[in-house]
Amino acid sequence: MSSASWNIGIVCYPTFGGSGVMATEIGMGLAELGHKVHLLATAPPVRMRPHPNVMFHQVHVPSYPLFQYPPYSIALASTIAEVCRSHKLDILHVHYAVPHAVSAYLASQMLGSEAPKVVTTLHGTDVTRVGVETSYQPIIRMALMACDGLTTPSEFLQETAYQELDIPESKAIQVIPNFVNTEQFFPSPSRNGKPPDVSHLFPNDPDGNGSPLLIHVSNFRPVKRVLDVVDVFAKVSQQHPARLLMLGEGPDRPEAMKRINDLGLASKVCFADNSSSVVEHLQFSDVMLLPSETESFGLAALEALSCGVPVVASDVGGLPELVQHSTTGFLAPVGDTTKMAEATLQLISQPKRRTQFARAARQDALQRWERSRVLQQYESYFETILET
Repeated sequence: MSSASWNIGIVCYPTFGGSGVMATEIGMGLAELGHKVHLLATAPPVRMRPHPNVMFHQVHVPSYPLFQYPPYSIALASTIAEVCRSHKLDILHVHYAVPHAVSAYLASQMLGSEAPKVVTTLHGTDVTRVGVETSYQPIIRMALMACDGLTTPSEFLQETAYQELDIPESKAIQVIPNFVNTEQFFPSPSRNGKPPDVSHLFPNDPDGNGSPLLIHVSNFRPVKRVLDVVDVFAKVSQQHPARLLMLGEGPDRPEAMKRINDLGLASKVCFADNSSSVVEHLQFSDVMLLPSETESFGLAALEALSCGVPVVASDVGGLPELVQHSTTGFLAPVGDTTKMAEATLQLISQPKRRTQFARAARQDALQRWERSRVLQQYESYFETILET
């Protein structure tokens, strides 16, 4: 733990996406370590919890008929500058480059010598998709080059940022992984190798009690390939009784629901929204499906592993750094739903093997991704930045 107490500003999206979740968890963790944390977002972040060291500052984006799109980035820059002046921030930690790094740059220009050190954490699509758009790339690159520190949660995203955003290697990007609160995300103590009762989630499938439960957690955007989740489940269901829990909301959810209905599997699938308890549902589950087109890290997978849930995922992005193939889960090529179904069947048809994977998953979460270890890395990194 740092011997100093800092005033830290954290800018994030307030949604259930990985960048917002991790930003908030970092803030909460730093607050518990004695730092004053100021969260800046358009609404209270979903993982924010009451704490005497945490203050929330809402970014108000005024509407005006002239603007087709409200100027969020400008409103954010003004809010950042106001919070920095009022609370004399030492560090401003922005999550997701677009447009947060640009807003931080504008605020720094407004503040001049009063500006705090700025650290940007890249999270994935702000590099691989949005950040490489020709409309954004030049200004994003400029803002990132102006930052005092840059971090990514995986070596994959570090290398991708260097290549796609044309950042020279002389501009150091520090890899600090995502983490999981292993005291919050833990295996259900009541299972003892027995399938839990999830009949309340599947009222139209009374004959399926005791069937293995598969789970998918995401924002249901195209990059998550939720129709592949449906395809994997359909293939599994042809050979073994199973149920599927689809947790989250997003643009591809209606199409996934339609596909499930068309396949005649509606009674065996439960769609739950983001207000549902992620931990409780993970503790109910036997296997997580994450067939994403790309993942910079895979926070949902990490939370599953910490709950002792093996993960079947795409062999892409940062997932190979997280999921140990044939030990804590299985990896397959993007779009290969046949291999993913085969891997899932290996786990749910062999309870002893699934238990071995579950124990290995939990142990790996404790050894490599435990919250306090990563928070210490952030403290050390911030201390280095403040000293330069």
